[in-house]
Amino acid sequence: MKLFDELAAWWPNIAGPDEYRDEALFFGRLLRRSVTPRPRTLLDLGSGSGNNAFHLKAQFELTCVDLSPHMQAVSRKVNPECEHVLGDIRTVRLGKTFDAVFVHDVVAHMTTARDLLAVMETAYVHCRPGGIALFVPDEMRETFVPSTDHGGYDTDKRSLRYVQWVTDPNPNDSTVLVDFGFLLKDSRGRVRMVHERQKHGLFARAEWMRMLRKAGFTPSIVSDKT
Repeated sequence: MKLFDELAAWWPNIAGPDEYRDEALFFGRLLRRSVTPRPRTLLDLGSGSGNNAFHLKAQFELTCVDLSPHMQAVSRKVNPECEHVLGDIRTVRLGKTFDAVFVHDVVAHMTTARDLLAVMETAYVHCRPGGIALFVPDEMRETFVPSTDHGGYDTDKRSLRYVQWVTDPNPNDSTVLVDFGFLLKDSRGRVRMVHERQKHGLFARAEWMRMLRKAGFTPSIVSDKT
């Protein structure tokens, strides 16, 4: 995907750690209070640019796994003290367990039940007995509404602005379409446009619960209002 490969170096202009602060701190509190003893080691599956890790590393000994070497390069710059492992979160096996496993919005890229279950199985294999795994899907079938979003930032040498458009052409399948439009301005003031269309997975709450049980978990749902 362009967003995670040729545009990876632009991530500081798309979203930086500050944008993730409140959400990441909520996740950290939730993980710490949910099991006893409090988790010390954390596996971040699909860690991307490392924006969540930037905040979570103060609370946990963190290992970051991602499929894109370009995104890991971005993460290493802001999280040099964290271990980074290149791997597919559907199949990676590290040969050890963690007190907690964290799977953020990378689950949106699992467009089939088979792939989503594979990620859950990876999380279960790496979660110590009595540990906790936290999955954070962007949307569920019951709550999905089409949406648009926009953003972007200026840095010393370049600027970026984007629009994100999420639609569901076929409500009867397990996917939605996400169109990104990027305007990128380089240090010489030249502007170019990049479009990318992604297909994201969308599953019902009951499907999530069924697959989590199948993977071995005893699942529960927590709202960010909790």
